[in-house]
Amino acid sequence: MATSQEKVEAKKRLNMRNPWHLLATGFGSGLSPIVPGTMGSLAAIPFWLLMSGMPVWSLWVVIVAGFWIGCMICQRTSDDMKIHDHGSIVWDEFIGMWITLMAIPVVDFEWVVTAFFIFRIYDMWKPWPIRIFDRKVGGGFGIMIDDIIAAIFAYATVWLCVKFNLLSFL
Repeated sequence: MATSQEKVEAKKRLNMRNPWHLLATGFGSGLSPIVPGTMGSLAAIPFWLLMSGMPVWSLWVVIVAGFWIGCMICQRTSDDMKIHDHGSIVWDEFIGMWITLMAIPVVDFEWVVTAFFIFRIYDMWKPWPIRIFDRKVGGGFGIMIDDIIAAIFAYATVWLCVKFNLLSFL
């Protein structure tokens, strides 16, 4: 586990003119001094809204490509920072949010907010088996996979909320 000083030094190694770093930090959203993962998740929403008019199959293509490219983006940025999975690396939150948002029935503010909170809960709490992947899998794939599993859990939860119209109870 890196010390807070090591994390500060690692952040100084970022170069926002480097496209890998720019993407890994979610266009700078991961540089927030407070809750960078949450800020990355929030920053992912406008991009998803722009893509939401695309056919569903093409959204899944973007998500799968974003995952595989994200493994490289996160690995290279992590290597440059000389620290594994620094908090400012939030590309994994982008892809996780996009997966979760695929479960909402329509672009609706309440559903987007619901999906956001459900994804953040799974991503922060890391229930089994998410925690195992977070701790045991390294590299860019390791940075990405725990958020993908959290997103799958969140997708299922949102899908159940949609299916049983649970938002009307809130």
